[in-house]
Amino acid sequence: MVRMALVVALFALCATPAFAKHDAKSDAKSEKGIASMYANKFVGHRTASGAVLDSHHLTAAHMRLPFGTKVLVKNRKNGRAVVVTVNDRGPHRKGRIIDLSPAAAAELGMKRDGLAPVEIFRIAQH
Repeated sequence: MVRMALVVALFALCATPAFAKHDAKSDAKSEKGIASMYANKFVGHRTASGAVLDSHHLTAAHMRLPFGTKVLVKNRKNGRAVVVTVNDRGPHRKGRIIDLSPAAAAELGMKRDGLAPVEIFRIAQH
């Protein structure tokens, strides 16, 4: 319950214009698109940052955000949210904006389908 309250509080902060950070490549305060979940075959393999993909960690792949960036990912279908750390590059499919670890996908309630419409907010850079 405390964890969800923290996520909701972070989401509220991110939605305020004074807190939202701009992507270096655009003026967007958030990004909307489709999130996908890493296939199980990638678990245990090295990511682009050199970290090993662990299915229990809240991590993600994004094409442009620097490694270590914290991102709030909100499932637009059910309202659930999770904070993840970018440690890989991807996704490599058109229309997808972020790949999520199995643990992050489970937090968003999208593990069964593997895909979900999301909005992402950059909240901190390492």
